[in-house]
Amino acid sequence: MNCDETYKGMYLYLDKEITVWRRWKITRHLDRCPPCSRGFDFELELREVIMTRSRERVPDDLRRRIAEAIGVEFSDEVNDPPQGL
Repeated sequence: MNCDETYKGMYLYLDKEITVWRRWKITRHLDRCPPCSRGFDFELELREVIMTRSRERVPDDLRRRIAEAIGVEFSDEVNDPPQGL
C-alpha cells in the first residue's frame, strides 16, 4: 500500500468502516511511513478536539422541529452526544 492509497482510506479507517484486511494494510503502512503516521495522528487529534468542544445544548424548539421533520418522537431528555465521530 502506498501513501495515496493510505490517504484515500484514512477516513474509512478512522470510522472503522473497512475490512480487517484493508485495516491491517493501512496500519502496516502507517507503522512504516512517518509522514502518513503524522497525518493520521493529526486527524485523530482533530476529531477528539471537535468531539470534546462541540457539546453545546441544542435548543428544544430546534430539536422538536428536527424530530418532526424526520418523523421521530421528540423527547425533552438530554442525551449524551454519541461517542466518536
